[in-house]
Amino acid sequence: MHGAGYGRAILILFLTPLLWSLPTAFMIGELSSALPFEGGYYAWVRRAMGNFWGFQEAWLSLVASIFDMAIYPTLFVAYLTRMFPWFQTNYRGVAVALGVVVVCAVLNIAGVKVVSTTSLWLFFALSAPFAAIFVLAPFKIGALASAVTKPTTSNVDILGGLLICMWNYMGWDNASTIATEVERPQRTYPRAMLWAVVIVALTYVLPFAAMWITGLPANAFETGAWADIAGLVGGPILRIALVAGGMMSGFGMFNALVMSYSRLPLAMAQDGMLPKVFAKLHPKSRAPWVAVIALAIGWGLALNLGFERLVTLDIMIYGASLVLEFLALIVLRFREPELKRPFRVPGGLLGALAVGIPPTLLLGFAVVNSEHEAILGMSAFWFGLILIGAGVVAYAINHLVKPAGWAQPEPKPELAR
Repeated sequence: MHGAGYGRAILILFLTPLLWSLPTAFMIGELSSALPFEGGYYAWVRRAMGNFWGFQEAWLSLVASIFDMAIYPTLFVAYLTRMFPWFQTNYRGVAVALGVVVVCAVLNIAGVKVVSTTSLWLFFALSAPFAAIFVLAPFKIGALASAVTKPTTSNVDILGGLLICMWNYMGWDNASTIATEVERPQRTYPRAMLWAVVIVALTYVLPFAAMWITGLPANAFETGAWADIAGLVGGPILRIALVAGGMMSGFGMFNALVMSYSRLPLAMAQDGMLPKVFAKLHPKSRAPWVAVIALAIGWGLALNLGFERLVTLDIMIYGASLVLEFLALIVLRFREPELKRPFRVPGGLLGALAVGIPPTLLLGFAVVNSEHEAILGMSAFWFGLILIGAGVVAYAINHLVKPAGWAQPEPKPELAR
């Protein structure tokens, strides 16, 4: 918003789900309904293109998760500091973010039911303040044109705004990794994906449109700025509610995604592609506790990189994994035409070939923007390429150490529901 203005920002918010989210939802709808396996997208790519590409899919997804998961505690702290600036000094914010990682890891080890129930209530807690803003904004038409807001420090341009929008609209494939823990996944996934795209798009567009009519300058927006905007529209109570909702959203999203990402090492260990220790399940909750702890360490290490840098790296590396998923969709159409598909991408084979083109083209923007971010003395582009290439090296080492795999593939044990 800061770099695009209201008109272009709302246009981006409308077009991004059509070009980015909807094609991804179609792809996930077909593959998850046909192959509702533990590990989700890893299992699809492995079945379509073999062990090497399956390993790369899992590697890219887990590496992307390091940056993706660090974003949610970062947002948690961004909202917290709007109410308590004390947390901005020294490493207090990082300590709070690390606390979010630890608490969510413990919740996930406690079991999936805790995660699903908690995440649902946190969604409502976040949505309520934005619904209030949408309702109250018409009573302040043009009234905020001269409003004084906290000076912004954001230097995000329109390209950076597009990437942030893409980040907000991505991650649809994460739910596929827990397919064995979902009732009637062949029916549930396609419906959930398509409805989620519509609902998420509306929750982003409507509050921005409501603020446009108040006359509030577009340059008032930056990460966490909705707290101050809520105060202008509904007073201190709404401001506090939105800060609490924003913190709960960051916490809730992180909490839910721990469950999703932890199933990847579990599925790989069960397939003999990682040491069996990653397949260890908690005796009571049946959660993959070793995988959760190992991933939590990685997520904690990325907490101090900053929001924009995290988004750029996340989209670049996640995008590479997404391309493999679209390729798996096409390959399976050719290799297994008789595979039962309760849901199919519309348009037949041509539709399956074309559906991945818009998301792939949008990923080019992440590559361009990565040249402007620096990490460890190099551009984020080269840093990302090194991490992507490391997947090939990791597979080679894995194969050299254990040519026949770490263990014979074993039946998937029942997990917590």
